[in-house]
Amino acid sequence: MRFVIVGSGRVGLRTARILQEEGHEVTVIENDAEKADRARSEGFFVVEGDGAGEEVFEQADPESADAVGALTGDLNVNFAACMLGKHYGCRTVMRIDEDYRGDIYHKFADDVDEVVYPERLGAAGAKTALLGGNFSVIADLTAALQLTTLTVPDESPIVGRRVTSIDLPEDVRIYAHGRAHERMTIPLPQTTVEGGDKLAVIAEREAVPEARRLLQGDGAAASES
Repeated sequence: MRFVIVGSGRVGLRTARILQEEGHEVTVIENDAEKADRARSEGFFVVEGDGAGEEVFEQADPESADAVGALTGDLNVNFAACMLGKHYGCRTVMRIDEDYRGDIYHKFADDVDEVVYPERLGAAGAKTALLGGNFSVIADLTAALQLTTLTVPDESPIVGRRVTSIDLPEDVRIYAHGRAHERMTIPLPQTTVEGGDKLAVIAEREAVPEARRLLQGDGAAASES
């Protein structure tokens, strides 16, 4: 998958690193020359300029991007970048600081796909949100989380159900789906599970066995990544 990260500060650069390490293509937009040079030194393609500006944003080739992560420390820049991303059909993830009032949060949350708090989620949470996870009920992401890929057997109780309708514990989330021998992507609302499908799951380590049981059925062998 391909991502555009606006802002290469602490959260933005760490998120970009995680995505790159997992084999994704990442373009960084950064207004600060020193930070831009640091991102380049780590092998990222960098567009230098204001990510809220349309001319600068277009240099990141948003038409070929799957998602935009607006992760600067400036809420206005983040929102503008997300709106530009929406224009090109990208999934949008916006950073917001915890000290903003609740009404401000809801105002912006209604217009973007996901809002992340760096103080709470950090770079791992932003990366997972870009991949399609929904962490509205998870207060903190810690080292206890495990990423697992499961293959759905034909006898699984979830075969024939939409991904979005599967009942899972609060500490388990499906963030990607793929047919057999196909690349995994963000599941669409109408995506229906078939036997042989693959599901990428993020869960507390203690919840992984229960997640396997719910998704694969009792006694099914798990395939873990």
